[in-house]
Amino acid sequence: MTVLRTPEARFEQLPDFDFPVAYTTITDEALGDIRIAHVEAGPEGGPKVLLMHGEPSWSFLYRKMIAVLVDGGARVYAPDLVGFGRSDKPEEKEAYTYANHVRWMQAWFDAQRFQDLTLFCQDWGGLLGLRLVAANADRFAGVVASNTFLPTGEGKPSEGFLNWRKFSQAVPDFDSGMILQGATTTELSADEVSAYNAPFPDDRYKAGARMFPLLVPISEDDPEAPANRKAWAALERFEKPFLTLFGSDDPVTRGSEEVLQARIPGAKGQPHRIIEGGHHFIQEDAGPELAKEILAMIARRA
Repeated sequence: MTVLRTPEARFEQLPDFDFPVAYTTITDEALGDIRIAHVEAGPEGGPKVLLMHGEPSWSFLYRKMIAVLVDGGARVYAPDLVGFGRSDKPEEKEAYTYANHVRWMQAWFDAQRFQDLTLFCQDWGGLLGLRLVAANADRFAGVVASNTFLPTGEGKPSEGFLNWRKFSQAVPDFDSGMILQGATTTELSADEVSAYNAPFPDDRYKAGARMFPLLVPISEDDPEAPANRKAWAALERFEKPFLTLFGSDDPVTRGSEEVLQARIPGAKGQPHRIIEGGHHFIQEDAGPELAKEILAMIARRA
């Protein structure tokens, strides 16, 4: 299988995104070496915060939050998932499975030797990040979940998600910047829209973005449904702080926060909020507000 790497020139002069970038190389049995990029910023020794993005975004989505978290003394890590951002991109769609994404991010996670970590996750950042929490609960100090869930195939998917799934496969030009704009209440600048398209010079680089909607378990016989049920069993024992901050205008995950709050012990007594005016990519609509909530959680723990 072919693994593509976006030229660095595509990432020059990104608006408000000049944070230091680090690279970790992991090894996949079928693909060989894969390079995963992440932003790493803030004072060494500060409380560690992991920001996990979804699709079709990348760590650029977190620029408004990173600045506030760093100013608040946090050490921030924002990885680009395989197939996105500055990370390597297998060209063949068959490389992208839910199980592979979990393995790739677990390998990256292990390489960082994290402890006492606070996770913020949105969209696929939760489908992957909550699996990391379930498998490594002792290495997390708390979780903030926004516009995400951990599906096991039971129940009916939202109409918003089903529409997105159909669109992702049918649209001739998978324009990430315009997709992001369509799922925010904030008006993005032309440079910001371009930044979301920067990782994808042409359609060969978009296999991961095209595949992600098809990987969400929407039936009980999905190959990853049992693994997610096992993860839920672990999350139902997670007693560390678990806060939900969902957007009022997100048609995809609306109502999922209630399930998270009901099933995860650490969610009890937390100051959960619905962020008014927050669409699916809530980091664009309320980034500084979300970052302040993360810092407040860390302060409460301390």
